[in-house]
Amino acid sequence: MKIAKRALLIAVLFVLLVAGAGSIVITGENAYSLVRQFGKIDHVVAEAGISFKIPFIQSVDTLPRQTLLYDLPSSDVITSDKKTMICDSYILWRISDPLKFAQTLNSSITNAEGRLDAIVYNSTKNVISSTTQDDVISGRDGQLSAAILNNIGSSLDQYGIELLSFETKKLDLPGDNKAAVYERMISERDNIAATYTAEGSSEAQIIRNTTDKEVTVLLSEAEKNAEIMIAEGEAEYMRILSEAYNDESKQDFYSFVRSLDAVKASMTGKNKTIILSPDSPIAQIFYGK
Repeated sequence: MKIAKRALLIAVLFVLLVAGAGSIVITGENAYSLVRQFGKIDHVVAEAGISFKIPFIQSVDTLPRQTLLYDLPSSDVITSDKKTMICDSYILWRISDPLKFAQTLNSSITNAEGRLDAIVYNSTKNVISSTTQDDVISGRDGQLSAAILNNIGSSLDQYGIELLSFETKKLDLPGDNKAAVYERMISERDNIAATYTAEGSSEAQIIRNTTDKEVTVLLSEAEKNAEIMIAEGEAEYMRILSEAYNDESKQDFYSFVRSLDAVKASMTGKNKTIILSPDSPIAQIFYGK
């Protein structure tokens, strides 16, 4: 009897241990825990830590909570001018509503990627189909990505999915017509550059002509003003001289100074000799007459 009781006790303890272990739910930082009861989701544990469930009745599934990357297959898209391009891109996404995700996609990441593939491809096709090939080639990825994300809008909300980013790895031309398109684009850019250069040269010539005309007018005006000022200065000089030598004593002094200036002017250079007659006005200075 003692052996039977001991075995029964051990069995009970084992069952309690298994039941206790089966009632613990450990949720990681990057995961959601979906607690199911008879196959139906009873509740979702979104916070990291330890929680509990009913053993043998409830079960637990997990879904990733971190950001996920999906590399979309390369696909052909057609621009508004009916040119084919090859788009190779990837997306970053996450599960925003695990309950919706489980109900609509059966908790399957593969199913989610299939939905993302179709929705993102359709949005990419819609955006590029409204853009010319030249604009797609010369445009920036940031503008294209923003347009595609805007086109997708909230269409993924019904699946509990949030699309975080769309990035283009390659948006290129098919190999058979890539060279021809690039040559045409280079030629067009060269023509535009030549037009801008010609317009710039014409505008520069107009500016130079206008400036030269203005400079000529300013110089002419300056020369005229200078001549007027010189004439006014000479007139003022003569007026001052006239006032300074308006009597006989001053006139004699003026004659004396002018005679000295004449002698000085004639004595420039080396070894100069002046021969004057006694009745010369200059000689009169030295005679004191």
